[in-house]
Amino acid sequence: MREYDDECLMYFIENQEQLLPERMVETPEEAEEFLEDCMAVVVKNIKEVRAYFEDEADITGMSNDELLEASEVFALPSGRFLIVEA
Repeated sequence: MREYDDECLMYFIENQEQLLPERMVETPEEAEEFLEDCMAVVVKNIKEVRAYFEDEADITGMSNDELLEASEVFALPSGRFLIVEA
């Protein structure tokens, strides 16, 4: 079973410039390989986004809106979040 579903892959392909200065992937296969290499994670809500970043960095005082503005956080149409640290 794939770790990243079609929604994650297609959303990342369409919005990768949020994270990267230029397009790096064009196909779902390339996107999946890139996300696997970056160890990207999919979380179900903002609480899990906050928990992820608390483990990775000092986010003391950051609001949920500030977390969601981070270039590493992709808000998927389904309400989940894809976190990609390149």
